[in-house]
Amino acid sequence: MLTPEKSRMLELFLGQLPEKAAMRLAQAVEIDRLNGGRGLPHDLILGALRPALRDRHERTPTPLRLFCRPFEDLLVQATPREKQKGRIARSSVASVWRWLGQTLLPDAAATYCTEIKALILAGRSDDSIARASVFWTFAAKQIRDAIAGDRKGVRAELQSDLVLADAEEMALLLSIGKDVVAIQGLLVKPVPQLTEELLHGLRDIHDRISATAPEAAPYVACIAMNRIVHPWEALKLPQLITHQTQDTLISSTDMGLVGDLLFANIEMHGTMVRATRHPAFDADMLLGHLAQFVELSSNITREIDMRRDGKWGKRLLADRAAVAETMDRLMEHAPKEVAAMLPVQKSGSYGGGPKCADLSKHVDDEKVQRGLRYGRLVAGCAPYAAAGSFAASQKDAMDAISLHVRGYNEDIIREMRAPPGERHPAVERQFELAAELTALILSAEEAELLRRRGRAATAQAAA
Repeated sequence: MLTPEKSRMLELFLGQLPEKAAMRLAQAVEIDRLNGGRGLPHDLILGALRPALRDRHERTPTPLRLFCRPFEDLLVQATPREKQKGRIARSSVASVWRWLGQTLLPDAAATYCTEIKALILAGRSDDSIARASVFWTFAAKQIRDAIAGDRKGVRAELQSDLVLADAEEMALLLSIGKDVVAIQGLLVKPVPQLTEELLHGLRDIHDRISATAPEAAPYVACIAMNRIVHPWEALKLPQLITHQTQDTLISSTDMGLVGDLLFANIEMHGTMVRATRHPAFDADMLLGHLAQFVELSSNITREIDMRRDGKWGKRLLADRAAVAETMDRLMEHAPKEVAAMLPVQKSGSYGGGPKCADLSKHVDDEKVQRGLRYGRLVAGCAPYAAAGSFAASQKDAMDAISLHVRGYNEDIIREMRAPPGERHPAVERQFELAAELTALILSAEEAELLRRRGRAATAQAAA
């Protein structure tokens, strides 16, 4: 067994491997585990490699991975407080798998694992899917019967209402496992666009499921949503099936499930934006959530007819208003925080003139970080301001900061033309910060021009 120190060293090394090397190593480790190998710390290695493998789909099949195949597109990393239809917490998988293997159907699960391992090691991938599909159907019935017969007992076994609800949804997807595989074959990730041909293929699968398991039919759009580059395009399927384009009519049917999931995503990103507090926040993280919020909300309104008094329309209006309020507040703080990062003083007799750069002081590192953070935010949110309903405040902040930066740049260039003195180190530091801020707020070209002017001013002072 590795010591904790050696484990950390191994994890650090594995986490730095290139993607292709990580992929080859993961496949070798998984094959070794399937063969019953005990010489390698399989879980440690695969856990360290997971970040590099997150977006890869050519993973080595395993009994558990094949078991999850019918509901893998619904898995989410976060564990929610309450069950949301159409999403299964990844953490629930281990609990359900353990329950199946140890309590509900230990013999059948053991036989399934043995046979799947043999087929995988023999390279018979198609046969392994066929064998897994038999187990899906059997496990789905056993899970449903167990919950129907003793819900409290199953809940005690799974130790959570959330895991119990996830197990029910797993069983539903397992019962249509062959159809899910057909969807996955039709929509091979990542699908750049949901074409008419793909859409009608999904319609055929939906109709087939509706005839045998109508309660599972809405999941066709949910699975599609998670396999296409633009998830809002999945709303085309409910429109095709219901022959409706208005959100009020689609949301009132079972086909509204995919819309509910999309709006849950919008609300999640909106919540993350609203959680931002002045002055400490991660600008890049905030911009990421803002971008997702705007992209989803804007494209959904283009995809379907959204009524202001509809279920989804009301949610969207409330979310947009709350996000705009948060961004307006941040934009109000931004000019002050950016101005505070570079010291200024009153000019003229007795300080009665306008403010100008104070190059006698050293900058405050905390104020610098806050100013740069706000600078990144103001510049970075420009593409989303109009759709996010805070265009006016963003423009005001940008104009105020731009005016301050241009004036400060002129002050510091003027100072750099003077002979070097005691203030020189402070001037150099403030000049670099001014250039960095110029690149953020104005442009990289203006920042480079400022640096050239700075070099010329320094040369003039030394002459």
